[in-house]
Amino acid sequence: MIPDSWRNGEVAVIGLGRSGLAAVRWLTSHGLRVYGSDAADSPVLREAVADLHQVSVDLGGHDLDRIRAAVAVVVSPGVPPDAVPIAAAREAGVDVVSEIDLGARTLDDANLIVVTGTNGKTTTTGLIAHLLTAAGVSAVAAGNIGRPLTDVAGDPQRPSWVVVEASSFQLHDSPHLRPRVGVLTNLAPDHLDRYADVQAYYADKRLLFRNATDGSQWVLNGDDQAVMDLARGVDGVVRQFSLNRPAAAWFDRSTDTLQVDGETVIERQALPLLGDHNVANALAAMLAALAAGIRGRDLADGLRSFQAPRHRLEPVRDVGNVEWINDSKATNVAAASVALRAMQRPYVLLAGGHPKGESFEALAALLPLHCRLVVAYGEAGPDLARALGTAVRVEVVERFDDAVQRAGTGAQPGDVVLLSPACASFDQFRNFEERGERFRQLVAAL
Repeated sequence: MIPDSWRNGEVAVIGLGRSGLAAVRWLTSHGLRVYGSDAADSPVLREAVADLHQVSVDLGGHDLDRIRAAVAVVVSPGVPPDAVPIAAAREAGVDVVSEIDLGARTLDDANLIVVTGTNGKTTTTGLIAHLLTAAGVSAVAAGNIGRPLTDVAGDPQRPSWVVVEASSFQLHDSPHLRPRVGVLTNLAPDHLDRYADVQAYYADKRLLFRNATDGSQWVLNGDDQAVMDLARGVDGVVRQFSLNRPAAAWFDRSTDTLQVDGETVIERQALPLLGDHNVANALAAMLAALAAGIRGRDLADGLRSFQAPRHRLEPVRDVGNVEWINDSKATNVAAASVALRAMQRPYVLLAGGHPKGESFEALAALLPLHCRLVVAYGEAGPDLARALGTAVRVEVVERFDDAVQRAGTGAQPGDVVLLSPACASFDQFRNFEERGERFRQLVAAL
């Protein structure tokens, strides 16, 4: 479970967010010496690390010499593979693993369903866990969805199934991750501010399959050629889902029903999720649940009772017949495009934040049908104005709070105000959750 070599020195944990702290606590509970560091320094972080007794901690920077001398480095999900402390560790020949890999080593006898993809990961992960639980199977959701995998590993009673949301960064350093079932929701360019090119990003996604065996089961988006190309030749059983044609799970538009293995599971109107992309997420979740042993006829109740996660096309409030929707999780162009396609009435779009190296041009073609106004804010505001200004009226506002206020004054009764930023949050917020919560607070005060 723990390599003997790790007991001969100090393990460094890089990034002290939720997952990093869970890793520190797990390592110290097993008697290992730990050094933790984070590039950020804030009152919230200081409070979070205050109870880490017998752990040496640096905030606001990293002791690179100490990291180079470590017996191993555990990296949190928000830290990119090319970050300075990670590069220093690799150059020194130090073993680098993700927090998810650490948890997977401990849960080596558990049934893991691992979900990755560019968009839809969190909804699909949560829905799979919900379907299993609704069918009477013990299951938890973990990983990027919120609960660290090492935290699950510390439970005295382990669930039968653990559904793990994994980002490309986490897959990069997870050599011991062996999914019983793997799900690839879709692929689109993302994180180009942290990867050299899209091929490097896709290469990390392909690491989902690195420990594939004949017994592995893979749930793949049959409508996404990049997904099918990435999985070509992989060992195991492949099951496809589709919005457009008959497949193992598919959306029959002629009857407006979700089908699995030739049988109707649920009518579209009974699925409490907005947009075709969420139909695709539901199809993927159904196939994963079947792979875990759930019968098709036992899926409908779980699908009906599922509630959308926060920050993902989440209805917040209706104010004066204007509906406010929080899609803060849309941190890239592909995710924002999905949200725009889901809009069926006039809307004001709030977009902006920290750009990720993508072109915003793809959004321009989706705006003329229903978009009344784009309020572009933050670092990406001027770029969004240049890319979208020929398609629709764009106003640039620097501060997020001011942008929300302007969006409200620009909306008319019957409209939607949609926060779907197409950018990361790091110019004004710590993460997309904090951005979404601020949006909720501002809307609640209207």
